[in-house]
Amino acid sequence: MEEFKGDKRTKEYKEWKAKFDALQEAKPDGIGDVVKSITKATGIDKLVKFIAGEDCGCDERAKELNRMYPFQKPNCFNEIEFNFLTEFFKTKRIRVTFEERKRLYEIHNRIFNTALKNSSCPSCVLNVMRKLEAILKTYK
Repeated sequence: MEEFKGDKRTKEYKEWKAKFDALQEAKPDGIGDVVKSITKATGIDKLVKFIAGEDCGCDERAKELNRMYPFQKPNCFNEIEFNFLTEFFKTKRIRVTFEERKRLYEIHNRIFNTALKNSSCPSCVLNVMRKLEAILKTYK
C-alpha cells in the first residue's frame, strides 16, 4: 500500500496559516520600513532620488534601521498549538489547570521568543491568555 504524501493538516489550520503568513508579510520589519513608507507616501523619496540620483542609499539605510530597531513579529502556531488554543478558547474559564497553564506558557514563549516562567499569578496568566487569543483571533 502506497503512503499518502499530501498535506495532512486540517483545512481550518491551512486557511489560518495562509492568512497568518500573508499578514506577516505585510507588516514592517522595523523602523526602517516605516520611514521608507512615509517618505514614499509624502513623495520625499522621489525628491531625494531626483537630487541624489537613483542610488541614494535609502534601501541600505532602511535595512540598517530595521536591524537596529526591529519590530517583534510573533512566530506562527504549529497545528498542535493551533488546535489546542482553538479548543481552549471555545469556552470562557474561571480556572485554568496546571497542565493548561504550563501549555499556555510553552506556546507563549515559543511564539513571542520569551522565557516567562509558569506562574500561578492570575493577572500574569490572563495576560498570556489574552496575547495568545489575540494572535489566534487576528488571523481567523
